[in-house]
Amino acid sequence: MWFNSDMRSLSRLNLLNLAAFLTIAGSAVSGVLQIDRILQRWLVLFLLLFFGFLQSRLPAEVESPQQLRLTNLLIAAQALIVVYLLWSTGLGFSFLVLFFILTVNAALHNSLKGTLLWIALFTALTALLQFRSGGWSGLLRDVAVYAGGYLFFGFVTNALNVARKTQVQNERLLAELQAKNLQLEEFSRQVETLAAVEERNRLAREVHDTLGHHLTTSSVQLEAAQKLLTSNPAKASEMVGSARGQVREALAELRQTVGRLRSPVEIELSLPQALARLAQDFQSATGISVQLELAEPPCPVTPSQRIAFFRAAQEGLTNVGRHAQAARVWLRLGCHPDSVVLEVQDDGLGIQLETQSQPAGFGLLGLKERAALLGGQLAVSRLPDGGTLLRMSLPFSGQDQLVM
Repeated sequence: MWFNSDMRSLSRLNLLNLAAFLTIAGSAVSGVLQIDRILQRWLVLFLLLFFGFLQSRLPAEVESPQQLRLTNLLIAAQALIVVYLLWSTGLGFSFLVLFFILTVNAALHNSLKGTLLWIALFTALTALLQFRSGGWSGLLRDVAVYAGGYLFFGFVTNALNVARKTQVQNERLLAELQAKNLQLEEFSRQVETLAAVEERNRLAREVHDTLGHHLTTSSVQLEAAQKLLTSNPAKASEMVGSARGQVREALAELRQTVGRLRSPVEIELSLPQALARLAQDFQSATGISVQLELAEPPCPVTPSQRIAFFRAAQEGLTNVGRHAQAARVWLRLGCHPDSVVLEVQDDGLGIQLETQSQPAGFGLLGLKERAALLGGQLAVSRLPDGGTLLRMSLPFSGQDQLVM
């Protein structure tokens, strides 16, 4: 788009120069034919050619204060040529028309204030020259006409120039916006990929830590039972029963993992319904009592916040089931004036304080990052009387585009 704008600027300048050169040629023909002296004719032709040369040196765009000063110097040099031609020949209209070219040049490269200053100068020079050639009658008769023409050409050119610059700026902004959109789309794809990798790594670790542990234990017990099958059948039977228990636990863990992959919060349920189902499934699988405390009416949250709260509850209950040795869990969702808060509290052993050698688990780190992206925070603390409190707080987003 920038290239197209530059090409349009060059085309516009070429058309203006063509009109200017035609006007100069007309002035030359009209003026030279009225001059009797040969040397003066050649001098006038030379000055008009030099005027056209200066016209060709005007830039298509003024991009710096230094370039603006140089452009105004070129216009001033052209104005001096016009004044000399009028002063030396006494011809009025033939060369006064060149001031119209200079008015367009001034308006094309200056602000409205600068354009008006140039028009005032051209009007003053016109008045002086007309007074010299025709006295007060010439001054009163012609100056108002020329001044009105200068103002007309100046205002029209300035307005068109402002509109053109606005269009160029809009095209550049549109190009930048499209480039930013492409970057955002690429970033969004990267975020989705990273999120998928993060979830896959979390599930892989969970399967390794639970299902892998149970199956490894079962394999060892079955090997030992096979060796004791003839020498100590009772012990072998006991070990086979223990291995069967390990397999049952592995299957239960596998069901929980598959259940998390089919998260109800992302399908059709509201957040309170999803939390109620999550609590019921957790209580059925672990035997740990879950006391659900949900705000009424439901807290308004955005879709991203809904998923974040559900993931926090899911991770909190999973950690309670695996580590806390708790008898009861409290799952709370509360509305505050400026935030929505989810808490998972248990009465178990209490979380071990995070150290450099034993950092927080990957699941909790992921939740902290998710909360930070949404402008909130996640905190996990050990309670004084035992147990752990997981607390996610996200800012209240107002009523627009909210779900429960």
